[in-house]
Amino acid sequence: MYAEIIIPAALPKNYTWSVPDHLQLDVKPGCRVEVNLGKSKKYAGVVKRLHEEKPEFFEAKDILNLLDVEPVVYEEQLKLWEWMAGYYMCSEGEVMAAALPAHFKLSSETILVFNEEYGDDFTALDHDEYIVGEALLIKKELNLNEVQQLLDSSHVYPVINRLIHKKVCYVWEALKQTYTPKKDTFILLNPAYDNEEKLSGLLNNWTRAPKQMELLLSYLHLIKTEGEVTKAALLKKAGASDAQLKGLVEKNILRAEKRVVDRIQYLPKNVSIDFELSQVQEKAFTELQEKLKEKAVCLLHGVTSSGKTNIYIKLIETFIRQGKQVLYMLPEIALTSQVIRRLQKHFGGYIGIYHSKFSQNERVEIWNKVKNGELRVILGARSSVFLPYQQLGLVICDEEHDASFKQQEPAPRYNGRDAATWLAALFGAKTVLGSGTPSVESYYNAATGKYGLVELFTRYGDLQLPPIHIVDTRSIIQKDKTKIILTPALIEAVKEVLARGKQVILFQNRRGYSPYQICGVCSWIPQCKHCDVSLTFHKLSNKLVCHYCGTSYPPVHTCAACGSDKFVQRNFGTEKIEEQLQETFPEAKVARMDIDTVRGKNAHDVLIQQFEQKRVDILVGTQMVVKGLDFDNVDLVGILDADGLLYFADYRVNERAFQLMEQVSGRAGRKEATGKVLIQTSQPKHPLLLIVQQHDYKAMYVEEVKKRKEFAYPPFTRTIHLTFRHKFKEVVERAALQFSNSLRQRYDQYLVGPAEPVIGRIRNQYLMELLIKLPRDTRTIQQCKKDILEQVAILHQHTSFRSVTVVPDVDAV
Repeated sequence: MYAEIIIPAALPKNYTWSVPDHLQLDVKPGCRVEVNLGKSKKYAGVVKRLHEEKPEFFEAKDILNLLDVEPVVYEEQLKLWEWMAGYYMCSEGEVMAAALPAHFKLSSETILVFNEEYGDDFTALDHDEYIVGEALLIKKELNLNEVQQLLDSSHVYPVINRLIHKKVCYVWEALKQTYTPKKDTFILLNPAYDNEEKLSGLLNNWTRAPKQMELLLSYLHLIKTEGEVTKAALLKKAGASDAQLKGLVEKNILRAEKRVVDRIQYLPKNVSIDFELSQVQEKAFTELQEKLKEKAVCLLHGVTSSGKTNIYIKLIETFIRQGKQVLYMLPEIALTSQVIRRLQKHFGGYIGIYHSKFSQNERVEIWNKVKNGELRVILGARSSVFLPYQQLGLVICDEEHDASFKQQEPAPRYNGRDAATWLAALFGAKTVLGSGTPSVESYYNAATGKYGLVELFTRYGDLQLPPIHIVDTRSIIQKDKTKIILTPALIEAVKEVLARGKQVILFQNRRGYSPYQICGVCSWIPQCKHCDVSLTFHKLSNKLVCHYCGTSYPPVHTCAACGSDKFVQRNFGTEKIEEQLQETFPEAKVARMDIDTVRGKNAHDVLIQQFEQKRVDILVGTQMVVKGLDFDNVDLVGILDADGLLYFADYRVNERAFQLMEQVSGRAGRKEATGKVLIQTSQPKHPLLLIVQQHDYKAMYVEEVKKRKEFAYPPFTRTIHLTFRHKFKEVVERAALQFSNSLRQRYDQYLVGPAEPVIGRIRNQYLMELLIKLPRDTRTIQQCKKDILEQVAILHQHTSFRSVTVVPDVDAV
């Protein structure tokens, strides 16, 4: 018997190993096995299929060990991996590396780290586990070879697996995101006072320390109402100090104990829907159910704040009651924290959450809960498409237009929305794509009848969409001729809104303090040493940072070209806006939401909750603030620099700008008043701004479709974007030219380029790009992908091009 096995490496083809006799009954597709590749490299691979065809050109090696009794992935996941590798032009090993949590991907480079929380009591371990546990206790970390020497055996994977399972150690990769289990201090009553009589005696004979008495009474109240009492909750309720609580602990009346708590509190499993849909929503919900009977995919186009989430909740309810699983995908981790609170209210412990900010240990935990069907609803970012669903019935892809669904680096460069649609088709499940501003491709598919279409044009509660006012920045001249950040009209509007106790969101799609600084004498601009891009000044850390490779530099005070110290800060980022707001509105509480301020695991959740609780008056941020967040109290939204959205060398520029501006304005006036939107621009007559003012999605769509048909862009074609990278410019130029010439014989009319991109060097690698626009014909597309991979192999045969990297990106965004 032979096994085709996927290992987490970029092999163009899956390798075959032979299955030894003693494993033949136990090995199943989806199980992990330990295999050897080359002389010394060992991997934990996943069995894709078992067969009896002996490899023709090489001698198959034996599988060394079986790591799982039960499969870790199901047949559907293996089919998804295979489709993804074929469609997005990468290897199944790369898909596997993206799909599986780190604990499932052991390899010879794996390092084990001792878990200090386990302690030194190894009585529960068997002989081999005990030896490795002792060594870990002393050395704190071991690599795979050291474990093999300790046990005098090469078959150590099962032992390591058991140690990880018993939480004696972690895989090093699991600690890259420095994650410590969340702990809380719980307060318990001394068991001696468990009976009423003794407790009454204690309270009746209390003489001193009235504050401690109050603390004890608060404890008794909380234990009755809440069931368990945390230290923080008790001190808050009693208005007491740590010292007063310590007094009760020392008197042996209360005791404190630390416990590890789950990040997601798994609530009791129940379904309770405590709201009614409005008449308009009910009509859309019925229509959606009808459309899903006819079509596998349906687009729900509902204007911002029309109540799409309520319709999703009703839909999820029907599928949970049928015993099915539901995948609810969102583009941004920041969004999940707000939606999870709404969904937990209705579905309790049936719901789990999955995204890249989780530690590997938590990912494994959720992986297993999905696999055994314990979790029915998964809320997650694009990576949640890889979970081992068994009974998937519904996929909801909210904010489907968002470019964050597309993975950029590393391979697989997949689109989460399209992968989820394909996964749903595997299960015969239904897919709902939702958006207030659908992507042109999705709307085109709905308009041509490929998808069903349901539209909601009224906001919940019959509220009007906010009026949009355009502010012309050309009429306001700054003394230093720099771009104005806050126009007088915006300052007035903010003052008026704050006076009414309402909140403000300001949007600028650039982080940092100033995107670049320029010498006032000779116009020299500080640039990154590794990329062809100017450096952004970050005032808080007092550094110049490259936003492409992440390198930071000390601030420049004198010009490298002419020696002058007269630098001018050009343009503005969120940091500078925050500073100016604090100067202009000293009484207001200002917060900033961008990648610099929400790096922590829960940072975005904390910030969103502060804003919801009105502890922040003005929130300034990048596109994180626009994506589907729902704030009741926002009455003004300001787009500080619309010009930055309108001028990009990309055929999607108008679509993207419309989506961003419409989504930002959708944050205003969501519950009572209508709200108001101000857009600052130096191009007030730009045709797209007039469409945004009318909130007219259809006008934008019609205009875009017309132009894209004329110039052969999606949705009328399928694109493959090739990037060539090399450390020498002339090498990459020659390689791109040779590559495109060999494709020209067959695909000449579809090629655009090769050309140097706007930013021609990133991380010391020079870049060239080639765009292929293919007709929507499956056979041509598949043949072209095959030819591209063949040409890459031919290019790499050429000695001078061997180190040129060719990166294919299918359906690039």
